[in-house]
Amino acid sequence: TSEYVVLCREADRQIVGELGDNFRVVPEASPGYSVREQITVPRDLRRERADLFHAPHYVLPPLTPCKSVVTIHDCIHLRFPQYLPNRLGYAYARGSMWMASHQASRILTVSEASKRDILRYFNVPPEKIDVIYNGIDERFSTPPPEDDVARVRERYQLDDPFILYAGNIKPHKDLERTIEAFHLLRRNGEFAEVKLVIIGDEIAKYSALRHAVHRHKLHKYVRFFGFVPNQTLAILYRLAGVFVFPSLYEGFGLPPLEAMASGTPVVTSNVSSLPEVVGDAALLVDPLQPEAIADAMRRVLSDPALRADLRARGLDRARHFSWERSIRHVREIYGEVLAT
Repeated sequence: TSEYVVLCREADRQIVGELGDNFRVVPEASPGYSVREQITVPRDLRRERADLFHAPHYVLPPLTPCKSVVTIHDCIHLRFPQYLPNRLGYAYARGSMWMASHQASRILTVSEASKRDILRYFNVPPEKIDVIYNGIDERFSTPPPEDDVARVRERYQLDDPFILYAGNIKPHKDLERTIEAFHLLRRNGEFAEVKLVIIGDEIAKYSALRHAVHRHKLHKYVRFFGFVPNQTLAILYRLAGVFVFPSLYEGFGLPPLEAMASGTPVVTSNVSSLPEVVGDAALLVDPLQPEAIADAMRRVLSDPALRADLRARGLDRARHFSWERSIRHVREIYGEVLAT
């Protein structure tokens, strides 16, 4: 049996302890993306006599003393450098990704779209990159108890039908256009009772969203919930009439898949990895066109047959994404790297 040494913060010790007897915690206090971790992580690996190091993000210290595998989820920092705090952030991201992609024995990523981006920015052989899809938390595919559903509906006062967005609130998520699309949906007096619910933390950082709501006089109809736990989110997916996710860029795009696993019809973008992930189980739209987003939402909300079809396709599509399958593939790669 392999032993897995997990470098993590002391606060995460209990979570790792639940993984099994062959997992052992080594506390690592260095902040992520810091100079300090470039020294302390190799020191920990040397002390623990590790045979293989898997860096689950794109930072792989040059002094790593053993064979290594790196996961690069996406190249968003390179595609959208304007979202980074400064030019130093861009230089750090690009330099770290370049170093990791050349130093590691294998590169793991989460979609063919992300693989294409890695090949575009870094001169590495295609066969060095393995695509391993994300899986879905079982809570999203398991029907919740009716009492829990009623409790969430009452707590959040969800008496009216609603459109749901869940994810982070960063600019590339295209939420300003989503709010504009919601305005267009309601413009002719249609769907007057429908609300738009936006779930995502750090909403206060993006005042443009509040401004968009007030510009279109939607303050009674757009609700910001902030962060919610996964158990609550699973219920909100199921209560929503349609899930909308018109992101401009995703390495994978887990929320549409979670919504489909919950049986909720999905409207999402026709760019980056999203068509690859949702297949034919969602309505795909140009995320730069608010009218197209509005039209797709209108179609789902007004057509019971389309809703039923998307629900069936979504449930079937979501079954293709399994953490068990993904983990098995990762372990195979560990074995191949160690055998070389």
